Amino acid sequence: RTSRAGVEEEMEPSEETQAYLKREFARFLEEQHGNVNYDKAIEELIARGDRRLPIDLNLLRSFDPDLANGLLRDPAEYLTSLREAVFEVIGVKDPKFLSSGEVHITLTGGFGFHRISPRELLSPFLGKIVNVEGIVTKCSCVRPKVAKTTHFCEATGSFVTREYRDVTSAKGMPTSTVYPTKDESGNLLTTEYGLCSYRDHQSFSMQEMPESAPAGQLPRSIDVVLEDDLVDLCKPGDRVSVVGIYKAIPVRSVGAGQSGVFRTVLVALSLYQLSKEVAAPALSHEDIKNINELPRKLDPKTLLALLGKSFAPSICGHENIKRALILLLLGGSEKNLKNGTHIRGDINCLMVGDPSVAKSQLLRCVLGVAAYAVSTTGRGSSGVGLTAAVTTDQDSGERKLEAGAMVLADRGVVCIDEFDKMNDADRVAIHEVMEQQTVTIAKAGIHASLNARCSVVAAANPIYGNYDHSQGVTRNINLPDSLLSRFDMLFIVLDQSDTKVDRAISSHVLGMHSSEKQVFSTKAILQRDTALVQNNTETESSMYLAHNAGVEVLSKRFLQKYLYYAKHRPWQPALTKEAEGFIAEQYSQWRVDKAADSRNRRTLPITARTLETMIRLSTAHAKMRMSKSVDIVDATVAIEIMRLVVEAEGLAVPYAVELEDGNEENETMLEAPETQQNGPGPGVSNLPTGISRSKFVVFQRRFPDLMFHRESIPMDELCSSAASWLEDGSFTRSDVESIVSHMQGINKLLVHDGEVHLI
Repeated sequence: RTSRAGVEEEMEPSEETQAYLKREFARFLEEQHGNVNYDKAIEELIARGDRRLPIDLNLLRSFDPDLANGLLRDPAEYLTSLREAVFEVIGVKDPKFLSSGEVHITLTGGFGFHRISPRELLSPFLGKIVNVEGIVTKCSCVRPKVAKTTHFCEATGSFVTREYRDVTSAKGMPTSTVYPTKDESGNLLTTEYGLCSYRDHQSFSMQEMPESAPAGQLPRSIDVVLEDDLVDLCKPGDRVSVVGIYKAIPVRSVGAGQSGVFRTVLVALSLYQLSKEVAAPALSHEDIKNINELPRKLDPKTLLALLGKSFAPSICGHENIKRALILLLLGGSEKNLKNGTHIRGDINCLMVGDPSVAKSQLLRCVLGVAAYAVSTTGRGSSGVGLTAAVTTDQDSGERKLEAGAMVLADRGVVCIDEFDKMNDADRVAIHEVMEQQTVTIAKAGIHASLNARCSVVAAANPIYGNYDHSQGVTRNINLPDSLLSRFDMLFIVLDQSDTKVDRAISSHVLGMHSSEKQVFSTKAILQRDTALVQNNTETESSMYLAHNAGVEVLSKRFLQKYLYYAKHRPWQPALTKEAEGFIAEQYSQWRVDKAADSRNRRTLPITARTLETMIRLSTAHAKMRMSKSVDIVDATVAIEIMRLVVEAEGLAVPYAVELEDGNEENETMLEAPETQQNGPGPGVSNLPTGISRSKFVVFQRRFPDLMFHRESIPMDELCSSAASWLEDGSFTRSDVESIVSHMQGINKLLVHDGEVHLI
């Protein structure tokens, strides 16, 4: 008994130490610290009726470094003394204030090496105050926890009070949780529930930030306990900073009493919401100067092309898709109208195409460049895994809400590979996220709406594995129109055989493999520490990297800084009247064309969402130019990109490689599948005699629609149909016969007895 009492005396801080610390803290509260006067702050706290007093650690450290360090390292002793000093000051100013509830202490300022992530919470920090940042994944319901009970003894007519403490309590040892039923004399006690006092209690699980978790390792979590006024300050998906005491709780194993295994929790002293935007990259004056110079030095078309090339220099071609993804990362303007309507500003993109056309590599580049991105695959994720799930806590048995990938990616980008492999039931779950940008849960008695304001970039294969040219776009993709219309941009990428394109791709790939420094390889693009990969310590801060063809591209780090700076300007670009009229005219023209050509199975649906997409892309282009207004030049670029999406025939683009010829320098090859040749020239360059290139391309696009579900067509009907394919009606019978004879020569068609047959 004597030895145990000695141990308890050692554990409890001595009265002399407590009195000294209390005097020092009282002196700290009385003194003036620059603009901060805690004596006045306490008066304001009483006047407002608040229950939480913030203490700045930086001021305490300048007053007495030992007090600040002791507060972090031994909160059981120092925090108790600080509380008593604060209670004493409050008792002098307003004695009744403390009777209505306890006042809590909150710590702010610099925590030094005590500011850590959940992964770094190891045994040396047990019993110490730490500042942990993370993202909330699970959240329990708020429950009352008993703090003090009052019992009435009918025999003696007296009241008996009993206090309850657990390991989360700030002072004293944990008490028994059993309600007393008899007093010391054996008289029966009746619990007076109206006189008992309770406190709110909630727990949530906090996971380390996905962007700071090491690649290839599971993110670590920590359970956080909230009490009193801290409850209900966060929900799943929120990024929070928690200051608290790291404690160990013994785990009771069934039938064996207490085991040697301890569960650790963080008992929160304060909780702050972090900004939804991911931490900004460090921008130096030199960076800002270079960023502002780019739009002035380069015209918008050249600037967007440079950003697109810098986005994925390891991928050959796909210039249109790269430019579109740059605009996706910049995003449009989010609108919250007065009547409560929310109009999303995030842009969604879907890439569908043959295997081996770098769809997944483009997704990896989005992951590497975006400030915050979450990656998932179609088969490896379920509907609730993407949105939110209701789980049952093993300890308490109560239900908790657990956030999914899209909720955790709030204000970021979600990359979904193998989108076509998802089950239909799971795919329906993301409909709401892609338009309303919320996740609504109504399961197991829990009704909640979580924010999921993210862009979706998805990649999928056609339903037949390879793109079937005899079928239309919608039949190849096999996704419902309701989902397709939610994707602002849909790119169909085909793997087509063409000598010039194949040669450009092979030289690019061989150049990557033969390069000594691997400066633009995908590994370098995805590597966080680019300076190590490139063996150049200056590359991290440099603006340009050398391309293998002698063309300079922006470094990945500078590209991230440029996109962040352009996206977070203090203004939102406003639409001008000229741009409004230009966009509206183009939209109405597409609607008219769609109605007039309703049988055309190749085109995608033109809806009001298409109009909103044009506005978002125009706004993103204006952000790229650092402009405060959306002008005609922005609308033109948006319509150029949307033309590839809306006019589905133009989507059948092989690797878009710019021609080197002088007079066709800015044209991209739009060779349709019917023009593939075995000759040395690039498809459309071998034209029928006397036929212009534009007429030949129009014939290639419109002829498959005319032959839908048909094996042959009379020449007279073909000529009459072709006469309406051009607005000026310049498609003559001789033109059609010349093209048909040319295609018969390359074994595409067969003409017999005035009938044109497909081969």
